[in-house]
Amino acid sequence: MAATNGSATGGEDHRIPVVFYFDYICPFCYVGAHRLQRITQRYPVAVEYRFVEIHPDSPAGGRPVSELGYPPEQWRRMNEALTAMLEADGLPMAERTFTTNSRQALLLARTVLQRRPGRFLALHNALFHAYFVDGRNIGETAVLESIAADHDVGDCLMPVDDRQALAGLLEDVEAARSTGLTGVPTLIVGDRAFPGAVSMDTLAAAMEEHTRGGAPGETH
Repeated sequence: MAATNGSATGGEDHRIPVVFYFDYICPFCYVGAHRLQRITQRYPVAVEYRFVEIHPDSPAGGRPVSELGYPPEQWRRMNEALTAMLEADGLPMAERTFTTNSRQALLLARTVLQRRPGRFLALHNALFHAYFVDGRNIGETAVLESIAADHDVGDCLMPVDDRQALAGLLEDVEAARSTGLTGVPTLIVGDRAFPGAVSMDTLAAAMEEHTRGGAPGETH
């Protein structure tokens, strides 16, 4: 499902195609989304958003992050990397004590993108902010109702068992599988996949190489 971003004044054909696979409860997706929006201010980009539910078994009421099952050393390294990214980008984040089920939040955002594309980015950012900065449980319908109302998209809040809306999410999951993705966030620039919250230098290099018709290289 596409939404166009960027600073181009020309037609769609001149924009750099980017696909962003993400989930609203993934902290690295929070960073990746921020970096993607920054890069769209520098390059003409057409972004296609793909919504991928990473913890479908988590209850909407939430559960402690300790139950995610990461080995302690891996969890420590992940958090150190995340902290470094947040500090480098100047992004706020509250202490993460719980994870939740993101399905209804993803359904809301996907429906807004489909029906009210002009309001998508504001809602998109609000969902990340609500969960990672305000510590709100975006798995709860009441929280999503409040966020949707704030952005005048209350009619886009879908029940978690809405078959048509769920079919759209399944399309995104299938797209991820067919592309060979192993996790989120993942950005695809042209035909090259960049897993993780890649650096601004890497994104810029990918944009430049795509514009020149070359294969983007990883920048560290």
